[in-house]
Amino acid sequence: MKLVLFAKAPVIGGAKTRLAAGIGKVEAWRRHRAMSARIIRKLQDRRWQSVLAVSPDRALDRRYPGVWPQRVNRVPQGSGDLGARQARAFADRGPVCVIGTDAPDVRRADIARAFNALRRHDAVIGPAEDGGYWLLALNAPAPSYLFDRIRWSHAETRADLEARLRACGLWRITYLRGLRDIDVAEDLKR
Repeated sequence: MKLVLFAKAPVIGGAKTRLAAGIGKVEAWRRHRAMSARIIRKLQDRRWQSVLAVSPDRALDRRYPGVWPQRVNRVPQGSGDLGARQARAFADRGPVCVIGTDAPDVRRADIARAFNALRRHDAVIGPAEDGGYWLLALNAPAPSYLFDRIRWSHAETRADLEARLRACGLWRITYLRGLRDIDVAEDLKR
């Protein structure tokens, strides 16, 4: 079992650009660092192998003390949109669970539930309140075209994903609890 955590390098202006538009680059950087460090730290567990999929690729060997633990294996996310990068994460035999660092309320128990649900389901989705998703878990290598024609950062992102899963023959889908992603300043107010 592998947990892949998608993480952007914690540098000013390198992540949370939509959030920065509402609260400024420095404050967005602080929030990104804090959320990333907290999620990466609290989701470590002996039941699964954790891998940090980093972006940009040139950050692979950089040190970010207090944010990216040295003991967590790292891989580059690679180029392309979120779909292309997720397709690479799901290229290995499962079970694989992919999350980002945008949903600060995720718990270790959520990850355990996702892996347990894969015993009976083809896919597990952690729905985000904005119409996207904060987690996707699959049992087997995903077809390379699974993430084609998905509208990213859109109110219909999750619906597009569900349709693509079914089109790829992954009918048995289950869901975890809904969480809020922190993408824009309004998300912080809620």
